[in-house]
Amino acid sequence: MLQGRNNEENDQLTNTAGAFQSDGRDVEFSQELADRDDLVAQERSKAADQRAKARKNNK
Repeated sequence: MLQGRNNEENDQLTNTAGAFQSDGRDVEFSQELADRDDLVAQERSKAADQRAKARKNNK
């Protein structure tokens, strides 16, 4: 249990995980149908992959 927080706050924190669960569908990315948010997310993903690769190589 987190110290300094009441049970209601703890319940709210544990319930947020359900909002991020996948529906299990594998959707192919289409550059033609992508909007700006899709493109930004794709760039962020590439940057995260590069950071992870750099950390792995530095170990």
